[in-house]
Amino acid sequence: MASLLDKVNTLISANLHWLVDQALKQNSLAVIQQYIREVEDNLADLTDAVATVGGNVKTIRRKRDELQAKADELDRNIDIFLREGRDDLAAAAQSKLNSTQRLLDTYNQQLEQMQREYQSLMDARLKLEAKLTTIKQEREELEALLELAKSKELTAKAIKSLDDLSGVGDADVARIADSIRARLDKASAQTEMRAQTLDRQMDEILNKQELDAQLAARKARLGLTARQ
Repeated sequence: MASLLDKVNTLISANLHWLVDQALKQNSLAVIQQYIREVEDNLADLTDAVATVGGNVKTIRRKRDELQAKADELDRNIDIFLREGRDDLAAAAQSKLNSTQRLLDTYNQQLEQMQREYQSLMDARLKLEAKLTTIKQEREELEALLELAKSKELTAKAIKSLDDLSGVGDADVARIADSIRARLDKASAQTEMRAQTLDRQMDEILNKQELDAQLAARKARLGLTARQ
């Protein structure tokens, strides 16, 4: 999983300005096409990883909840045994509760770790999808720009005097290239804003789940659940 995230982060941090400049310098879309293929391949792997880790989070959470229910039952049984004077049964139940609590702590640690990993994968997928959308949008105009450059070269060969060609098409090439670079900057800023929004949403969900669990436990201890 770490190696996948390393590759994805490398693609996310790729300088799209540099890719565009290389395409213009080489008069070819090859470098752009190669980047798109790599992003698409890794995006497929990343999507699969998100689904896998997301499923594992649900599995661990379900097991944790089942174990918590068992611990709560043991805790209630201990009180019952003590009230009935069955200290032997209470001691046995307490021992089992201690073991269950240790296992519950392990599950909670695993769940916390996997939730962080899941959030990291979701964030990486969001950024990579945005990067892919951006470069695909610019590929078509970049292709038109390269065609314009090739057309200018052909025109230059057809004219005997190079002086007659001075400045032909230069303004158009510069204008389109600047337009591409400006949109890349805007897309990058939008991606950062969307990633921050996702982080806040994930934090809110996780905090709400923790608060709900704490309040549910307190209601059960106070006997409020039975009256509702």
